[in-house]
Amino acid sequence: MECSVRWMDGMSFVAETGSGHLVTMDGAPEAGGRNLAPRPMELVLAGAGGCTSFDVVMILKRGRQEVTGCEVKLSAERAENDPKVFTKIHFHFIVKGKGLKPEAVARAIQLSAEKYCSATIMLGKSAALSHDWEIIET
Repeated sequence: MECSVRWMDGMSFVAETGSGHLVTMDGAPEAGGRNLAPRPMELVLAGAGGCTSFDVVMILKRGRQEVTGCEVKLSAERAENDPKVFTKIHFHFIVKGKGLKPEAVARAIQLSAEKYCSATIMLGKSAALSHDWEIIET
């Protein structure tokens, strides 16, 4: 996997991923940024949410569950001093579908957290991770 990050101006940066996609990042105004794009650590959190959501949907589909939607809301706390790593991250899953089995949803989230999601497993080395979920019948 590869990525290059190029400084634009002020505290704005553009990353080009190995798959050829561009992502813009910017700093907070108090750090010299112009608040034009997400902060780098926000993208780390978003990446963790995307990674685990991908797993949960894939696991549910493979388990022949009729999943029609999946959203994960993440809330995180960071250390007060540098490096300001994440110290706590909570994942709240909202899974939508027809006749979803609660045990299947719980198992999919657990498998992602413990076996498949490299992003959250990596973040779990410095942060306490917690998960909960709800099912919405569609």
